[in-house]
Amino acid sequence: MEQTEIINSNSLSDDLGNELALQHLLKLAIELSSERCTEKLLENILQSAMELTGCDGGTIYSVLDQKYLEFSTLINRPLNLHLGGTSSKDINYAPISIFNEYNQPNNKALVAISAATRECICIDDVYACSQYDLTAAREMDKKTGYHTQSVLTIPLENHEDELNGVLQLINPKINGEVIPFSAHQISMLKSMGALAAVALTNRQLIDNMEELFQSLTRLIAKAIDEKSPYTGGHCRRVPILTMMIADAVHNYDEGPLKDFKMSDADKHELSVAGWLHDCGKIAIPESVMDKSTKLECVFDRIELLIHKVEIVKRDLEIKFLKALFEAQKQEDLLKQETLTTEYNNEISYIESELAFLQKTNLGGEFMHESSKQRVNSFAEKYELMVNGIKAPILTENEIYNLNIDKGTLTKEERSIINKHMDITIAMLEALPFPKHLKRVPEFAGGHHEKMDGTGYPKGLTKEQMSVPARMMAIADIFEALSAADRPYKEGKPLSECLFIMAKMTQQSHLDPDLFTIFIKSGVYMLYAKQYMKPEQIDEIDITSLPGFINI
Repeated sequence: MEQTEIINSNSLSDDLGNELALQHLLKLAIELSSERCTEKLLENILQSAMELTGCDGGTIYSVLDQKYLEFSTLINRPLNLHLGGTSSKDINYAPISIFNEYNQPNNKALVAISAATRECICIDDVYACSQYDLTAAREMDKKTGYHTQSVLTIPLENHEDELNGVLQLINPKINGEVIPFSAHQISMLKSMGALAAVALTNRQLIDNMEELFQSLTRLIAKAIDEKSPYTGGHCRRVPILTMMIADAVHNYDEGPLKDFKMSDADKHELSVAGWLHDCGKIAIPESVMDKSTKLECVFDRIELLIHKVEIVKRDLEIKFLKALFEAQKQEDLLKQETLTTEYNNEISYIESELAFLQKTNLGGEFMHESSKQRVNSFAEKYELMVNGIKAPILTENEIYNLNIDKGTLTKEERSIINKHMDITIAMLEALPFPKHLKRVPEFAGGHHEKMDGTGYPKGLTKEQMSVPARMMAIADIFEALSAADRPYKEGKPLSECLFIMAKMTQQSHLDPDLFTIFIKSGVYMLYAKQYMKPEQIDEIDITSLPGFINI
């Protein structure tokens, strides 16, 4: 009867142990499947293993380049130690080499031997063990006053037989007494290690894919900036400014947007959209993207115009010299003086008109009708004779380009540039974004929309746009106004940038609530000090901005 009772008692104990182990494995499986942070994953593995075995402490290591073990989390309860992981304390120990200089396992460290051989190592008594060099463990005991006795080291391997961590536990206890690790515990910890390795591998694969995607977005942005040196840096600066605005809005506790908050995932999604906001420009012809003057195509045709003017001047000189020669033969001094005056006046007029056309070619904010008429008059007045064929000094295309109202692009070229938004949206909507990045096309595709619905490409109104998309509109415009790397304009002073944006806000082009935060939070100055030239940062009187009462 007594024997039966003992057997039943032992069976009950084993059942309870198995049930407890199963509970830990299920708990760990849930935590590992939901945890996104690799450091927290490793700490969860260590803590679950410690709870399952009643250990005093342990250490879990991550792997660097399959060559080094890096301390991730270190816990020792009797010493009240918790380093690395979710603690605020760093582990100031250097990574451990898995192999020595001869590419043999580093026998100075038990974890290195386990990592190199991929074998589980169990030691019942550190001070009685002669199989391994445990000098380092004993020296550490001298420093801390702790006594290390039982040690278990388990390598964590993924499905491709690659090492992705090492788990080391010390001093399992029952009723306060240190005991050796049992075969049952080792078996359960190996199962836990296998489960943990799968979770770690999945997390690392996700992290690697995320890193690859992030690198690709930056690569596309860099390619666009490299393709068009005249907008160099734009694709880099816009996402930076966008995130500055996002942080400001998130922290702002007044006004209509006081309850608007962004999680880290939301901010990540917006950052991705920022880097990809102009990806469609990669399909825009360089001749349009890089058009820095009105007459530029493959080359700047102002040089051709200069040569044509020189031909006209020579023709006039030849005509003048012939007429002067006839007047000299007739000894008509009055006619000689009149011819000379007329010639000099005409040459002076041509040169002044050429200077005007050269300035006009650079583009600007607005071209008056009087200036357009001046271009037309010059074109009508002069013509060339080449190979016996007369041709106007300015072609119809040259007249059309020189009479561009604003900037350097014709309406047709502006339409091509604007098409980059259609291309951007088409490219982004074609990508199978995961759930946490689903809004990237909407965020990126709205930075040229206006609050009154007069923007492009979709003519959306404020109510049809998300707050992050409206943030990007402000970031894109402020960067464009302040940028000093555009050949057709200088970077505007900070005060002028804000004045223009305030007017745009009054005209319902920009979101007034976001512009208020942009001003009051000082984001504009934070950005200016980092990315604008010192001479652009002038004195600003916020009260003088249009619509100040709303700011």
